[in-house]
Amino acid sequence: MFTGIITDIGTVESTEQRGDMHIVIASNYDMTTVAIGASIACSGVCLTVTDKSNRDGGSNWFAVDISKESITRSAACMWQTGAKLNLERALKVGDELGGHIVTGHVDGVGKVESYTPIGGSWTAKIIAPKTLAPYIAAKGSITVNGVSLTVNEVEDNTEGSATFTLNIIPHTTLMTTLGELADGQEVNLEIDVLARYLKRMNDLRS
Repeated sequence: MFTGIITDIGTVESTEQRGDMHIVIASNYDMTTVAIGASIACSGVCLTVTDKSNRDGGSNWFAVDISKESITRSAACMWQTGAKLNLERALKVGDELGGHIVTGHVDGVGKVESYTPIGGSWTAKIIAPKTLAPYIAAKGSITVNGVSLTVNEVEDNTEGSATFTLNIIPHTTLMTTLGELADGQEVNLEIDVLARYLKRMNDLRS
C-alpha cells in the first residue's frame, strides 16, 4: 500500500530478459533499511526488491523482476535504460497519509494531450482510455506515474475516452518526474480504489 507521495527519483541502470524482465534501478535510498522482498512503487508499479546494494561514493541500487502482465499494463518508456522513475516505499502503520490510498496496481496507460505553464504551475491534460473513463471525476484522486493528484476537470470524448485536467505545482515538478512530461507521452494511471468499487457496485445493480 502506498500514498502517491514520491520520496526519490530512480534511474534504470540496466535491463535484462530472464523470462521476466530484470531491472536494476539506481536510488538514493539507504539500502540497509530496505529488506529483500520489500515493495517499492516504481512510477506507480508495485515491484518486489530481489537484490540490493549500497555503494561507496555513488548511488545505491536495487533490482526487481517485472512480469509480462506489468509490462503490458504500463507505459513502455518506463522500462528502458536511462529512464527516470518516481519511487515510493511501502506505507508503514502510523505513517502520514499525505496523498490518497494507492495500491501500486496500474489500471491502464494514458497519453499527455498537452502540458503547458500557467503562472508558476503547469496544466496537464491527459487522455484516459475508454476502460478507465467512468472512474475519473472532477475533484477526485488519480495516480499518474505514481504521483497522487487531484482531477480539476473531466471532459468525455465521443469515442468513449475521457480527457482530464491536472494542476502540477512547482514542488511536484521538482520532486517527481512530472516536470519532464511532454505532449504525446504515455503515463501510468491508477484510478481511485473507491471509484473502482463504486463502479462495480453500480454495475451489479443494473
